[in-house]
Amino acid sequence: MAEFKGKVREGWLGYLENLPRLFLRSIFRHNYPNNDVDRSEVVFKNFFLHIHPVKCHKSVIDPWKTLGLGFITFSLFMLLVGTGVVLMFYYIPAEDRAYTIMKDWQDTTPFAMMFRNMHRWGAHMMVLFTFLHMSRVFYTGGYKSTRRWNWVIGVILMVMTLLLSFTGYLLPWDQLAFWAITVGSEIAGYAPGIPGMEHNINRVMLLASTTVGQDALIRFYVLHVAVLPLAAGTLIGVHFWRIRKDGGLARPPDVVRPDPLRVVQRSDTKESFAPGVKKTYGLMELVRGTCPTVSNGPYNFIFTWPNLLRAELVVFMLTTAFILLLSFLDAPLEEASNPTKPPNPSKAPWYFLGLQEMVAFSAFWGGVGIPGLIVLGLAVIPYFDR
Repeated sequence: MAEFKGKVREGWLGYLENLPRLFLRSIFRHNYPNNDVDRSEVVFKNFFLHIHPVKCHKSVIDPWKTLGLGFITFSLFMLLVGTGVVLMFYYIPAEDRAYTIMKDWQDTTPFAMMFRNMHRWGAHMMVLFTFLHMSRVFYTGGYKSTRRWNWVIGVILMVMTLLLSFTGYLLPWDQLAFWAITVGSEIAGYAPGIPGMEHNINRVMLLASTTVGQDALIRFYVLHVAVLPLAAGTLIGVHFWRIRKDGGLARPPDVVRPDPLRVVQRSDTKESFAPGVKKTYGLMELVRGTCPTVSNGPYNFIFTWPNLLRAELVVFMLTTAFILLLSFLDAPLEEASNPTKPPNPSKAPWYFLGLQEMVAFSAFWGGVGIPGLIVLGLAVIPYFDR
């Protein structure tokens, strides 16, 4: 042992024995979560877990309250990001190479077909579960009070989900993709353009041209792999943050606590913790250990670690297993695109089929009027529902 300014400094042998603990402590700023304070710190001091509350209501992990639709949708988004990155290593957005590369890759590379199937079916499932999640929030009134703006963010995310699926639809560059985007862009072309221009400005901005070709492929590729995922990821973060600040997921009214809380008075301050069903202490007080005992905390609340995190992990694993099961069904890849040979009939992606049928009756109302009114109507629902 060596002395240093009045303190005993351990020798090299003791330091080396203690080095693994020091290394782990430099990464994890909390102890092993085997008590209530450490369970709070593992959430409060972790960058990735900090978006969670330290404690949550029991109804949050009840699968029959929300059906887990929101987290299933987020899990699908994460799976699509992962499988999409794998596809980017091989894909080239070139009109004369996109189809052949996709065809050769899935026929010759191990697990290539699995990744493509997961990405394709995962995209369809994300569109479906986005609708289901918004329907659940609507029918349970989860958009009321302070959650109004978060509902608007959800509507924007729904539109972005459709755009993500729509832009990715073209990338295989087969007959199905080519003519589906052709029909979809024609629907967009029914929106009023700038008077005096030869071509509809909306369709030109979407395709970077007047027809589906190389320019459209590049534009859709950039939107699909960069612009839209970054925007969607940012809004998802804001969406979760708003849920966190709004007190967590919408839940039933608090139940009156059967036993009164003990009032705790700190000796060094005038702060006290009164009995009641509301939270009687702040997040910082819980982490710093200056709150009442946890057994005297809010009624029907449980710690996020490990309860909520375990539930999220189960949902993510079940979602992954479901998409893996779907990957045994091969995603369609028809013959290479041929602008001179349209299929009969040409169909838009399935989530735009309703618009395609309405366009047959009225170009403006089917392509612009009704879709615009639907999105606007969804956005203003919280402000008119009293």
